Amino acid sequence: MTTTQLRIGTRGSPLALAQTRQLRALLAAALGLEAETLPIEVIRTTGDMIQDRPLSESGGKGLFTKELDVALIEGRIDLAVHSSKDLPTHLPPEIAIAGYLPREDVRDAWIGRNGATLDALPKGAVVGTASLRRGAQVKRLRPDVSIVLLRGNVETRLRKVESGEVDGTLLALAGLKRLGLERHATAILPIEDFLPAAGQGAIAVTKRAGDARVREALAAILDPATAAALAAERAFLTVLDGSCRTPIAAHAKLIGEEIEFHGMALRADGSAVYEARRRGPSMDAALIGDAAANEILLRLPNGVAGLT
Repeated sequence: MTTTQLRIGTRGSPLALAQTRQLRALLAAALGLEAETLPIEVIRTTGDMIQDRPLSESGGKGLFTKELDVALIEGRIDLAVHSSKDLPTHLPPEIAIAGYLPREDVRDAWIGRNGATLDALPKGAVVGTASLRRGAQVKRLRPDVSIVLLRGNVETRLRKVESGEVDGTLLALAGLKRLGLERHATAILPIEDFLPAAGQGAIAVTKRAGDARVREALAAILDPATAAALAAERAFLTVLDGSCRTPIAAHAKLIGEEIEFHGMALRADGSAVYEARRRGPSMDAALIGDAAANEILLRLPNGVAGLT
């Protein structure tokens, strides 16, 4: 099989397709090919089909990757494109993360009905989100508002705000930018108040473990700095069970040859927050994330279970 036969798998949402086309364009340019010679296979995942309940009640993050993993293992595709924050902490042994594209803006955007800011919402206003992290961070700042489940793709969530189904929601700024929808953001939220999800803003590529051909094809477009940051963030998640059942936030960035890391675990109602910060050599990125998580574990009175 030649590089011109590389088959790319993705979910079918507009954002997933935008991310996949971005990767395909970069990969085709690096290989000196026309983009159309790299076919895209759209695969519907269990996570896409569940819209009426939180993913934490149905199996967590793996619901967005399971069918893509199966397609890789069976050889129907050669690489799969993911939003990094959707990758579970533990992958099947047959699957490996090849790497990441250079990271976009990691911040969350607030979308308020009629342009209302989060601070300006009246008491009892309704904020919609499918993210426990975002819900906890909103409640931390505005304990007087209500949090309701809001599933669906980016465009669906924007419509639900516009129609008044909810008074506001939060979305990843990176996703809005990739869809050309950043004009809908009422405000860009500061990282210190709204620490992002681990992996937010980064596009991940998975492949079959040991597939040297795909690894070599991707090498020119993957970003080592993003990989170092994500190593710290995913290590933090692994210790704290980042499975959609616990409000967890993490952000790492490369500064020179060092990783600067900030991690957070919150109670679901926003009433308590536990933070850890670390800085160290980028080669120790995973160890830095692991140490930060274990620091938080020691401070949790009832362990991770007490946060839900």
